[in-house]
Amino acid sequence: MGPDATVAWRRSLLLPRLLLVPLLLLVPLLWSGLALGALALVSSPHRVLHDLLSEQQLLEVEDLSLTLLQGGRLGPLSLPPDLPDLNPECRELLLDFANSSAELTGCLVRSARPVRLCQTCYPLFQQVANKMDNISRAVGNTSESHSCAKSLLMADRMQIVVILSEFFNSTWQKANCANCLTNKSEELSNSTQYFLSLFNQTLTCFEHNLQGNIHSLLQLRNYSEVCKNCREAYKTLSSLYNEMQKMNELENKAESGTHLCIDVEDAMNITRKLWSRTFNCSVPCSDTVPVIAVSVFILFLPVVFYLSSFLHSEQKKRKLILPKRLKSSTSFANIQENSN
Repeated sequence: MGPDATVAWRRSLLLPRLLLVPLLLLVPLLWSGLALGALALVSSPHRVLHDLLSEQQLLEVEDLSLTLLQGGRLGPLSLPPDLPDLNPECRELLLDFANSSAELTGCLVRSARPVRLCQTCYPLFQQVANKMDNISRAVGNTSESHSCAKSLLMADRMQIVVILSEFFNSTWQKANCANCLTNKSEELSNSTQYFLSLFNQTLTCFEHNLQGNIHSLLQLRNYSEVCKNCREAYKTLSSLYNEMQKMNELENKAESGTHLCIDVEDAMNITRKLWSRTFNCSVPCSDTVPVIAVSVFILFLPVVFYLSSFLHSEQKKRKLILPKRLKSSTSFANIQENSN
């Protein structure tokens, strides 16, 4: 089949497909002869296409129609101008939020166990919050900034950006990370840094004493060296944790069930499990004497009560009541003795 026959065959196959293509796609190609093409399209479509389209244009229109009929997509440059699209400013804000969200999500997952969310991810959380603020608020007085907020936050039912922002905020609140940070959430508070330092020192003490006692660790599981050498470090860490709890309760009297940040709580839980369950260590209570004294006093209260009631009650004297017959016989005997 020659080139002319091939072109004629393509033209004969193209006509039914072109009838399904929107008229908008043919406007750039038929711009020069719109009136002539409109009149001739009804009478002789083959002749109009043969006169107005060159062979290269005919092939391009055929490929375009095949793409549409097969469910293909047009490129961004071929989209109609009335379809919704993001301007460069909005797209940049969306990409910034996407990158920050990806970094924060990775940090949260990596810091899940052991829990290190607050101390590791707080810079990324602040970054995501700032990106969300940039989207929410109107930057300047232009209408484009308002359209960015509407396009990214309220344009559809799902509102993915809003859902992600609420997820990060709820996670941060459940972890009570604000309790570990300063007022402006720019860095860790002094008490948190001091607690984490003592926590690392306590774990280092455990590790060093376990390395020195590796033989007994594998056989007899004797952790006496750990209990003996690390008792002071453990007591200091536990005392600091109790003080932080008391301070937190005083600062949040109105809120019930307040906790320290999850990093501090998880660190103390790990230390207590190692100390009591793994090493089977114990710390003698310093309040033993007052507790024993109060217990003894409570036990002796009933004894003191009954003894005092017995001593202070009136004691009735016993009186001997003699029978009348015995009394008369006794007096008669006395009279006889006196007469003799």
